[in-house]
Amino acid sequence: MTVSAALRTIIVDDDIEVASLHARFVAAHPAFSVAATAHNGPAALRLIAEHRPDLVLLDFDLPGLSGLEVLRDVRALGGVQPEVIAVTAARDVDSVRQARSAGIQHYLVKPFTAANLNARLDDVARDRLALVQSGTRDELAQRDIDALMRIGSRPRAPLPKGLSGETLATVESALGTAPNSSAAEIAELSGLSRVSARRYLEYLVTVNRALKSLDYATAGRPSTRFSVAG
Repeated sequence: MTVSAALRTIIVDDDIEVASLHARFVAAHPAFSVAATAHNGPAALRLIAEHRPDLVLLDFDLPGLSGLEVLRDVRALGGVQPEVIAVTAARDVDSVRQARSAGIQHYLVKPFTAANLNARLDDVARDRLALVQSGTRDELAQRDIDALMRIGSRPRAPLPKGLSGETLATVESALGTAPNSSAAEIAELSGLSRVSARRYLEYLVTVNRALKSLDYATAGRPSTRFSVAG
């Protein structure tokens, strides 16, 4: 998977060391380059307006302007909009809902691994390549239009009755930050009951978005552990 030029990325995080770490993760990906780094909301808005990047890694908790306020003002600038990957400690349902409403399609809860971020970068690069290739044609067939309209969102099976999309996103984000966890541990991270957390985790296993294994190192019966697939 290659794109014609490196996708320019702006890293936005109020923690200088964290921003530097994320910049190293992005620079290590062959499809991306780091254009600039910002540590507060106003600086992020100024740099995004100046560089017009392809991608922004956006923290929500920023001095001056929140990440969502920065994104609102970026949208108001008009023109070609950057892809955004939220990189935040916020795991509450309201934050996830606001992110989705703002058009954010990738949401990573801190702390996350290089592999977690790399998977999202792969998605962004793949989507951009599809757009570039489609742009070489004067007219598109309906199947091509359908594929482009789905860019940025992986196919999802309909949720079983009683499961919430927002809560599922919270559980999946918690699992990304704490791999090889039990249902009880994910329940604590997600603010759910153990029974509810396990139901969401089992669903993620059935749709191949989580892996389940048995840990025989514990005393007595083996414990069930869950990790993000891929």
